[in-house]
Amino acid sequence: ARATAGASGAELANIVNEAALRAVRDGRRFAAQADLEESIEVVIAGYQKKNAILTDQEKKVVAYHEIGHALVAAKQTNSAPVQKITIVPRTSGALGYTMQVDQGERNLMSRTELLNKIATLTGGRAAEELIFGADNMTTGASNDIEQATKLARSMITRYGMTEEFDMVALEAVQNRYLGGDTALACSAETAARIDAKVVETVRSAHQKAADILKANESKLHALAKYLLEQETITGEEFMQVLERS
Repeated sequence: ARATAGASGAELANIVNEAALRAVRDGRRFAAQADLEESIEVVIAGYQKKNAILTDQEKKVVAYHEIGHALVAAKQTNSAPVQKITIVPRTSGALGYTMQVDQGERNLMSRTELLNKIATLTGGRAAEELIFGADNMTTGASNDIEQATKLARSMITRYGMTEEFDMVALEAVQNRYLGGDTALACSAETAARIDAKVVETVRSAHQKAADILKANESKLHALAKYLLEQETITGEEFMQVLERS
């Protein structure tokens, strides 16, 4: 139930149908908890792409990238706990992902929580830079970059979470029920200041993620090694290795 918080009725129906299909394929009469967990991932990220061939170096990069996200999340307070980490490619194009699930239903997010989320999103790239060097960063962070930028911009233009612009709406949401496109409601000069503030917010979060990973580099290596061996680990396994290393 926690993993499907915010899902629509149609998405829930898809998840249950997918779980039933999985049970039938395995010759079972009833869907189990594992079927539902896997079907949530199918709806979120697509089917496992078992025929996708990654080189050993690519798998290593993906493992460090995903552990980067998880470790930054775990080392911050007011951050949703990690439930699952995988480096099995999916049909959506994702080479791996880290699933975080809030304990209980959430309707509001604080400024601290949003900044922590941006830091977590930058954790994958920060891990790549730390382990493989800035010249060897990869294209794997494209979706993270998009989400982090969107969050930072919303904090500034819609949520009034900066001293510079205070509680002024600088962006208007249009067609709220048809995709929710946004349009700036300010001058070109203010738009340039917003862009600068977005860059500053994301850069600060990126630096925070890099500092967390640098301070926990031995844990990063131990967790990435474990993920490479297992390919998919639960949040409990992640916390056990984190506490051991």
